Amino acid sequence: MLSTDTVLTTTPADRPSSATDTALRAPHRPIGGATLITLAVLAAIAPFGIDLYLSAFPAMTADLATTATGVQLSLTAFLVGAGLGQVVFGPWSDRVGRLAPLLTGLAVFLVASVVAMLAGSIEVLVAARLLQGIGGAAGMVIGRAMIVDREEGPRAARALNLMMMIGGIAPVIAPLTGSVLGGAIGWRGLLAIVGGVGAVAAILTLLFVRESLPREVRVARAAREPGGWRVLLSRTYVGNVLAFAFGMAIMMAYISASPFVYQDMVGLDALGYGIAFAINAVGLVAATGLAAFLARRISPRASALIGLGTSFAAVAVILILTVAGAPAAWLMVPLFFAIAPLGLVLGSTTALALSSVPHAATGSASAILGLLQFVLAGTVAGLVGVAGEHTALPLALTMFAAALLALLALAVGRERTVTPARVRRP
Repeated sequence: MLSTDTVLTTTPADRPSSATDTALRAPHRPIGGATLITLAVLAAIAPFGIDLYLSAFPAMTADLATTATGVQLSLTAFLVGAGLGQVVFGPWSDRVGRLAPLLTGLAVFLVASVVAMLAGSIEVLVAARLLQGIGGAAGMVIGRAMIVDREEGPRAARALNLMMMIGGIAPVIAPLTGSVLGGAIGWRGLLAIVGGVGAVAAILTLLFVRESLPREVRVARAAREPGGWRVLLSRTYVGNVLAFAFGMAIMMAYISASPFVYQDMVGLDALGYGIAFAINAVGLVAATGLAAFLARRISPRASALIGLGTSFAAVAVILILTVAGAPAAWLMVPLFFAIAPLGLVLGSTTALALSSVPHAATGSASAILGLLQFVLAGTVAGLVGVAGEHTALPLALTMFAAALLALLALAVGRERTVTPARVRRP
């Protein structure tokens, strides 16, 4: 049963209701399996663009006659582009509909992919990767908005979790694929695969994705609902967006620190590291599937609270073990229980955040959520390594702070309900 404290089961003041709500929403058509898979592939563009070619960095340094810093800049450019692209395509899709901006972003991504694959200098590669990130952001930001256009309440949370579960396979297979194929096809071949993922996404979009924000709905929204960035300042939206972002920060801190924790401190070889990383990723995907299953039984907020509470407890154990000087291998089990439960958090907080704003601002709301995700990812990646490669204390402190802030943000984002006052009888 859904609890009354979640924004998905109440009618906030900035949300229309009854007949007005019907006029402002696109006709309800449940998200089909093919559409959901397409949206998941769109969301997987970023993991493939980030993780697939990492193992080829040394070869790229030699081929392009550059430095390790120069090659690293190609990754940074993609991340910056992915963040900036969200604030471009999200608001644009609110104004003109979802499909045209989505196809434009995919076209930019495909052209940039060809340029990146053929780049003869590091400068050209960095510029192409920046455009790749901008174009690839369209699928991420618009995909979330399309689900909220078509679904609401527990259906939206379930669809978002299913999309994330399917798309969550990408971070598992991308690093392994890059390591296996890098020697045979080189870095240009790996970047060609990244472009191929974009091409598959474009074909699936043309086949299965239809406009979820028709013109008549946009006109009705513009006439009756507030627009602009100011509508994103509600406590409910800000709280749930921050809960999502800090939950994601827990995971990004782990991803950034995992190579030196598992290899330098625990002593695993490259294969052992890959297996350990994959186990945690599979746990995350499984928990995301569980969240989709539970969406019809408990509220998204309850799901997020269970996930964050479990993750916080595991992170506290990691911090205690680290301060006590326990063997690094002891961290492997609590790390699993810190990361896997985030599958209960990310889709649920996304649904809570996007459903708390006026319909007219859904794309903009999705853009801010995505931008904050990338900003915090870059921030925590720098924090976890500040003390070198032989201590997990920065990782433990960063994850603990992120988990605590996520829980506080979730509490701030709780939708308050108003209990009707009793009428005193004469």
